[in-house]
Amino acid sequence: MVDAGFKYRFYPTNQQKDYLAQTFGCVRVVYNKALEARTQHYAKEGKGLSYGDTSALLTRWKKDEGYPWLREVSSVPLQQALRHLSTAFQRFFTANIGGQKAGYPRFKSRHGKQSATFVKSGFRLSGDLPQPQVFLSKLAEPLSIRWSRDLPSEPTSITLSKDRAGRYFISFRVTFTPTPYEPRTKAVGLDMGLTHAIITSDGEKTPNPRYYRCSLDRLKREQRKLSRKQTGSNNRAKQQLKVARLHARIADMRRDWCHKLTTDLVRRYDVICIESLCVKGMLGNHCLAQSIADVSWGEIKRQLRYKCPWYGRELVEISPWEPTSKTCSVCGEKRAKIPLSVRAWVCDGCGTWHDRDVNAALNVLAAGLAVGTEIGPLASGLSVRPATALSVAGGSG
Repeated sequence: MVDAGFKYRFYPTNQQKDYLAQTFGCVRVVYNKALEARTQHYAKEGKGLSYGDTSALLTRWKKDEGYPWLREVSSVPLQQALRHLSTAFQRFFTANIGGQKAGYPRFKSRHGKQSATFVKSGFRLSGDLPQPQVFLSKLAEPLSIRWSRDLPSEPTSITLSKDRAGRYFISFRVTFTPTPYEPRTKAVGLDMGLTHAIITSDGEKTPNPRYYRCSLDRLKREQRKLSRKQTGSNNRAKQQLKVARLHARIADMRRDWCHKLTTDLVRRYDVICIESLCVKGMLGNHCLAQSIADVSWGEIKRQLRYKCPWYGRELVEISPWEPTSKTCSVCGEKRAKIPLSVRAWVCDGCGTWHDRDVNAALNVLAAGLAVGTEIGPLASGLSVRPATALSVAGGSG
């Protein structure tokens, strides 16, 4: 059983838009006021407020003459906003994310993405799965949802959101059991690049679609128009929406491409070996940051990390310091240095001609299977050159 979110787009009526705008605003105000209250209380008393304390403050705010509109929306998303804030503080004080602590909670802006979460007491379903009608509390009409895929089980909560491009989405939190794919008895090593996004140990190369780079000229034109609009004017708001929609289109194309790529890999291979690259650190290279962000290495890794366990596959991540590019995948001889401009080279030890990226993918596969023998059997019938051919020690590839 896994917990997952199933996200769909929906198209609200004018009445629903007004109600959602009011709900989003109330959620934002409650979150920001609770964050301010907890910060001030900690500064004065040396200790923070709990969720129960902020819930009591919410009751007081509803009775305040300055906030009568807090009583006009459902109380469920307001309470959930306080729970989210409490979770954010817990992560700030205790949780480690990627080896670093989460940052201090920040105030929500009315100009960014808006969202509200409803638990079961704040919505109801009508009709049978997999495409039921969804009714929100205090609204008579159901939401017009575009069902792009079936809902696997009854949701425990829903989150309604509006992005900066003006689109509305609903995300269902569900618990279900994915159906594993049939065993393939095949393993693959992946090398990530910029000209080709993915290079497999089988010699396949997936070109980088460069969605951002291809849309950059149009994006520059629209942003120049935006810079000439008067601050606070309606024309500026309209132009901001155009820019946001263009960014959303680029992100959607990139995300769709990543999903198709990772699903294809998970279907075809039992074991997938990749390098555990620190993409956030690599973005510090200002010469390559735009290209690295455009190719979405981090998103590819994120999708593989949850899709492999879902469908009965094994994902093995090796150290990024393995010398995969400068080690011969045939005899194991390691060269001192290979510049990035050199895309092919000949091994001095055995005379084998190597494509730089395919050779690196073969070494990633060998190192991944060597790591796999320590954590448990990965797949039966898998074979690769001896793992000793790749030295564990060494510099970056």
